[in-house]
Amino acid sequence: MTGGGEIEVVVRSRQEAADRVALLELVAPSGALLPNWSPGAHIDVVLPDGRERQYSLCADPKDRSSWRIGVLREQEVSAHLHETALEGTRLLVRGPRNHFSYAPYPGKRYIFIAGGIGITAIYPMLASAQAGGNGFRLVYAGRSRSSMAFADELSERFGDSVELHPADEGDRVEFAELLADPDPNTIIYCCGPQRMIDAVEAAAAGWPRGALHLERFVAKELEPPLWTEDFEVELMLSGITVTVPPDKSILDVVEENGVLALSSCRVGTCGTCEVPVVDGEIEHRDSVLSPEEQEDSFAMMICVSRANCPRITIEL
Repeated sequence: MTGGGEIEVVVRSRQEAADRVALLELVAPSGALLPNWSPGAHIDVVLPDGRERQYSLCADPKDRSSWRIGVLREQEVSAHLHETALEGTRLLVRGPRNHFSYAPYPGKRYIFIAGGIGITAIYPMLASAQAGGNGFRLVYAGRSRSSMAFADELSERFGDSVELHPADEGDRVEFAELLADPDPNTIIYCCGPQRMIDAVEAAAAGWPRGALHLERFVAKELEPPLWTEDFEVELMLSGITVTVPPDKSILDVVEENGVLALSSCRVGTCGTCEVPVVDGEIEHRDSVLSPEEQEDSFAMMICVSRANCPRITIEL
């Protein structure tokens, strides 16, 4: 799901939610309502020098007066925000977008698995599950209790449905044990570091199709493309056909030909460059679409995914 274009917001408040985690409350400078979003959505924060990064929205989707993001101090954009995003600071953002969408299904149970700052994507889902009357279990792992944002708040709000697993206390999650018994009435959502994602994906291999939903922080390691020759891409809305060589992405070639295409991460993790597929066989190489969505092949991420045939047609 794709949201709107760029808008300006202002930091109304800032607090330290955990070690190296700043919680920023964002509002429109005019006080107007912000765009709608749903649990799992993120926004892109765009710096004046063009660098950008995605951050999950982690407040109440029903409250459009403000957004909230949690920023883990790392490098690049996150470090810049920790140093400069004080109360009153104006930021340029894009979105919201959602490729980790959650909507409660009647009668279903949920297992939510969060690692570190991945809790920001999961948090709104918990409130939605509770409001929908769905049973759920949150398994939340972190390096230490002090590094786990919202730890006390989650325990107070959701009680015994929350399990905290601080690694420095010797409390590590055994994912093979957690997911040992596939249940057709249970759906799994997981967001966290790559090691956790890999462990959960392996542990859930025997679960029903569509039971596991993942959001990755980093792109998957890619093998060489299946189609190793040039291929043509018909841009249906632009009325032109371009040729993509093996050493360039579709996004690269589209931009070189003066066609406007939204993009952000350029490594297949954010979903900004998603376009509908009209015709042709696609090799999906992104880290956004689920295996089921890739199999359906209704859309592709043109920053990394490629044709697996001589010619494809996309809606661009």
